[in-house]
Amino acid sequence: MSEDRTGGGRTGVPPQAPELPAYAERVLDVADLIPPGRVMTYGDVAEWLGDGGPRQVGRVMALYGSAVPWWRVVRADGALLPGHELRALDHYREEGTPLRAASRSSDGHLPRLDMRRARWDGTTGGGSGAGDDGVADRG
Repeated sequence: MSEDRTGGGRTGVPPQAPELPAYAERVLDVADLIPPGRVMTYGDVAEWLGDGGPRQVGRVMALYGSAVPWWRVVRADGALLPGHELRALDHYREEGTPLRAASRSSDGHLPRLDMRRARWDGTTGGGSGAGDDGVADRG
């Protein structure tokens, strides 16, 4: 999330940029597919690719994810990305991503993603994220 994507002919990438690692390109392609109002966890992305794991996906997003909808690749517990909570929250509200109210004990009283409703299985239509249609409920 902290650096721009490189290579792969992506928009906004200077032509002299070094080649993007193949795995990173695949992760970012999945992030591009996630419909507005929906999310996938780091583990969901790895599972969808059939390669790597949540940590590898997280690393790719940290290094190269700024040119994709990074706020749609999230932690499995629905907590907002540390250090980027308010930016992500703006995106979630704009897209109508389902949120759960913050508990009084939560840091900064920030909401969490409603993972049951917001999670995208990678195959069904996006919609607004408000329904349960086709969302994989993996816990």
